[in-house]
Amino acid sequence: MTIASGSKLAVSVLFLFSIAALAFVPAGLITTASGQTENAAPKPTPEPAFDRKAAVDKLREFVKGKEEQPAETVFKNIQIFKGVPAGRIVGIMGGGFSRSLGVDCTHCHTPEDWSSDAKPTKLIAREMKAMADKINGELLKNMKTLGDRQAIVNCTTCHRGELKPATNMPRD
Repeated sequence: MTIASGSKLAVSVLFLFSIAALAFVPAGLITTASGQTENAAPKPTPEPAFDRKAAVDKLREFVKGKEEQPAETVFKNIQIFKGVPAGRIVGIMGGGFSRSLGVDCTHCHTPEDWSSDAKPTKLIAREMKAMADKINGELLKNMKTLGDRQAIVNCTTCHRGELKPATNMPRD
């Protein structure tokens, strides 16, 4: 081995040790030339926690006196619950969607603008509701072997309180 190749090897080893040492430095910290440690990037300001109870109370207050009116006349951008009394919408959202999927309102909605379609999850929920309606209204209804049984599917049928639908069942 020549001196030149030995120097290259030494430099390479030192470089690799330097990189490995960085793995042990807490993320986001750098050391300045003067030896002081400081944050490499400012920490993002955490968003305030969503207050579900306050939001639901505010929505119920908004609906007060209009509970029996069709939802589309009280709320903006109602797509799948047209004709449903406005007083039932908050409960449907809380039990039928939030609880069934294990999420809060902000999973699909922007609380500053409940009517917004900006979140893809809101659009997915609409499509999933349409799928459940088709299964209940066409497929299950036409199964002759069910007889007079009132079989239905809803969000809970698959989601079981989890965002990701259950794809297998636990074994005994």
